[in-house]
Amino acid sequence: MLAVCMAAAFAAAHVAAGVPALVPMPREIDATGGECVLTRPPAIEVDGSVPAEGYRLSVTPDGVTIRHSDAAGLFYAKVTLRQLETRRGSEGAVCPCCEISDSPAFRWRGVHLDDVRHFFGKGTVKRILGEIAQYKFNMFHWHLTDSQAWLIDIPGYPELVNQGRGREFGEAVGPFRYTANDIREVLAYAAERHVTVVPEVEFPGHFGAALRAYPEFACPGGGKVMCIGNPDAVKFAEDVLDYVCELFPSEVIHIGGDECKREYWAKCPRCRAMMEREGMTDPGELQQWLTKRLSAHLAATGRRAIGWDEIFDGGVSLPSNTMGMCWRPADGVGAEGAGAAHGVANAGREVVMCPYSHCYFDYSQGLDEDPFDYFGRRSISLEKVYSFDPLSGVAPDARKFVVGAQCNNWSERTFALPDLEWKLWPRALALAEVLWTYPDPHRRDFARFASRAEEHRRRLLRDHVNCAGIANRKTERAAQ
Repeated sequence: MLAVCMAAAFAAAHVAAGVPALVPMPREIDATGGECVLTRPPAIEVDGSVPAEGYRLSVTPDGVTIRHSDAAGLFYAKVTLRQLETRRGSEGAVCPCCEISDSPAFRWRGVHLDDVRHFFGKGTVKRILGEIAQYKFNMFHWHLTDSQAWLIDIPGYPELVNQGRGREFGEAVGPFRYTANDIREVLAYAAERHVTVVPEVEFPGHFGAALRAYPEFACPGGGKVMCIGNPDAVKFAEDVLDYVCELFPSEVIHIGGDECKREYWAKCPRCRAMMEREGMTDPGELQQWLTKRLSAHLAATGRRAIGWDEIFDGGVSLPSNTMGMCWRPADGVGAEGAGAAHGVANAGREVVMCPYSHCYFDYSQGLDEDPFDYFGRRSISLEKVYSFDPLSGVAPDARKFVVGAQCNNWSERTFALPDLEWKLWPRALALAEVLWTYPDPHRRDFARFASRAEEHRRRLLRDHVNCAGIANRKTERAAQ
């Protein structure tokens, strides 16, 4: 995973040899000179020595050869070949001669979408899946339930999609839902592009939509958390997970777990009685109990639970295959961006990094001219995303537990496809290269990357993708 990257060196070679800009930059490339007129399909060979998702691409004047060991590697080889191609008059497609040996640095290269606060629909979801696959992202984290709405039909609980939608964000929230057929259509589209869809259903916090539909699952006194002392509420959570596992083939299922208002449990007679029975002294132990139960429930069916990093707070003993998703950056410990991975990865648990310091794309891009609204006051520029190091601050012997990272696209201030794409691109280009190539953060050359990204921005615009500008003019002015 941590093979030495020669991306900066290749970039200069690419320019000299006239090779089109590639994003993400391949791990190894030799621009051999000359070109190939693509008059016939590439020769394809299976080679078991090629790493998973990897490929070897040979372009000579006589033709193109692709070697791969799995279907994903073949798909990514074709993605790279399309980036190399140019059209030249009557000759048709032309490709510069080169030798590429390539494979990903991380196995989780993800994009998250909050489809709850503003409903985008399966057409937009499929469009985003198609876009991210062209830059070798392979995980799509689909946020399907929250306090604003519940988007997925669950047998036996019809009021979830009928009564679960709220009014916090007006008519943009619903009444909308995904049927089983909608989800199967999205999953088939993703599978063709070697993208795994990881569904998220939230427990026990961010639970307001479920409580509007079934208020009996709440603690007395309200709040937007599930009453863990109510056995029927716990059964509901398990029923939801069982059906989600029926629909989604992903090994990993996201169970939420962040920002739980524990004060309601402290006041709830049922929760207090449960604490007494179980010998608990702190309401937070109720969440630990639930997380352990739901993780074990998934593990019994061969699945893996993943949750926001709070699920590991307090040193709870979870099933060994439970994963963490780290959104909280470090505060005074190690480098910014390591977040809860210090504790989770160092304890030998697999983690996905998505710290809000570098990976929250609902934050401003810092552009002078930007027609869209953003959440909060933070700013994450293209250059900052390119500086992201998923392994920063993690102990050397624990880095193997960092399986990758993702960008998070929350939709409090994202209303439709135009601003979703604008906020995603071009910053996702930077993350794609970090996760596929993993160039040493100290050797990255942002200026060269920005030049390649500019070419891809033009391509995205030609494909009618609403891509923001490359230049961060505020930063440029401040540096002058």
